[in-house]
Amino acid sequence: MNHATVAPPWSYTLHLPHDPRSPGVARAGLRAVLQAHGLSGLTATGEVLLSELATNAYLHSTGPYTVQVRGAGRGRVRLSVWDGNPEIPPPFFGRAVPDQTADSLSAERGRGLRIVAMCADRWGAWSTVDRPCGRAGKVLWAEYVVKDE
Repeated sequence: MNHATVAPPWSYTLHLPHDPRSPGVARAGLRAVLQAHGLSGLTATGEVLLSELATNAYLHSTGPYTVQVRGAGRGRVRLSVWDGNPEIPPPFFGRAVPDQTADSLSAERGRGLRIVAMCADRWGAWSTVDRPCGRAGKVLWAEYVVKDE
């Protein structure tokens, strides 16, 4: 008798200190998780997305932050980063990707989250100020799927 198996949802959480090396540690963790789940084809896009989300947390908060990587369906991964700054950045606030003008692409700030908006299939944010989790801050998240490369 052949029984179909369904893999349970999976999720990995990494608590990172406010340290400039933390985005690199997050990327290494992502590579290990995706390889363990046979999703190595998702690594390149995932590293870009997670790097931008984790770097945003490092640059715009003063304390530790948390990265979560989880399966979100067949060939789909959701990356989430919580940090202690409740201010949601403009590219995530209105969910519209600003025009990519020469000025916006050469700006020293704000490019990373535009990259997230362009590379992710779905993305968003929410404030945790009034959440029962008891930690003020925000979560920025992005989902993506395997694309033909």
